[in-house]
Amino acid sequence: MSVIRVCFLGTPDFAATHLKMLLADDHYEVVGVVTQPNRPAGRKMQLIPSPVKILASENNLPTITPENLRKEPEAFEIIKSWKAEVAVVVAFGQILSQEFLDSFEFGAVNIHGSLLPKWRGAAPIQRSIEAGDKITGVSLQKMVKKLDAGAVIGDRKVELNDQITATELYAQLAVFGCDLLHIELMDYIRGNLAPRPQDEAEVTTAKKIEKEESVLDWNQSAVSIHNKIRAFTMGPGTYVMFQGKRLKIHRTTVSDADTMGIPGKIFEISAFELVIQTGKGQISLLEVQPESKSKISVSDLIKSVSLKKGDLFV
Repeated sequence: MSVIRVCFLGTPDFAATHLKMLLADDHYEVVGVVTQPNRPAGRKMQLIPSPVKILASENNLPTITPENLRKEPEAFEIIKSWKAEVAVVVAFGQILSQEFLDSFEFGAVNIHGSLLPKWRGAAPIQRSIEAGDKITGVSLQKMVKKLDAGAVIGDRKVELNDQITATELYAQLAVFGCDLLHIELMDYIRGNLAPRPQDEAEVTTAKKIEKEESVLDWNQSAVSIHNKIRAFTMGPGTYVMFQGKRLKIHRTTVSDADTMGIPGKIFEISAFELVIQTGKGQISLLEVQPESKSKISVSDLIKSVSLKKGDLFV
């Protein structure tokens, strides 16, 4: 079979990792790239190109940055002029039209950060960790108009421990996603692999994470709080109000999963340990970040504030 012409759509680092793999694979020729427009970032809110746009520019790839591909027919005409045989979509960030999906000989495929049909939606990696899943993974699916509902071409499973963060899992899944493009996508294009339909009875939804979810509630269980902290490392992070200011919580461990007591009460404090009672169980703070300051260990926090066992951590 001749080299497959690819139209690549993606935006963040996760997507750039997959684009880099396609560029290195002799079975594929990336003939054009679609990514999100430059967005403001940093303290000065300067317009910054996406990681995918930067990589595309470094490799002299034709690139377009439509604000809304469905509403910009001129962008779609450019894409059609590339004469790609398949579209590879990885964290692009826009909903695609049926006309777009139907415009490629082998259709459009998508790398999704879960074992579909579980965790369809915007935040599969974070919601999986927040839910305390022990196994997750990454899927390669044939795209259809309904969100993340296409038949699965292949997947890779990952076992999760109770300390892995979304940021760490994100990096692992990017490696496995590249493997799916290298092996399963080519098998599918060659006609050696038939996608399997998803079981609609097994669907769960990974809704978009809202900023207001960042605040932690000591009334929840220690396990739930710990899982949310791990999940939100990719953004927007988590915090509690402590002495009238936000205190970001970056790393914790569950000291006890079952004990009951007054939520928010300091159960144990020493030079190196700060254990908080929750609605169920106790959680040990390991790494925090005071408002407008750098990340510090909990031992440094203990040195800088007046706290004792029995105080409420508020």
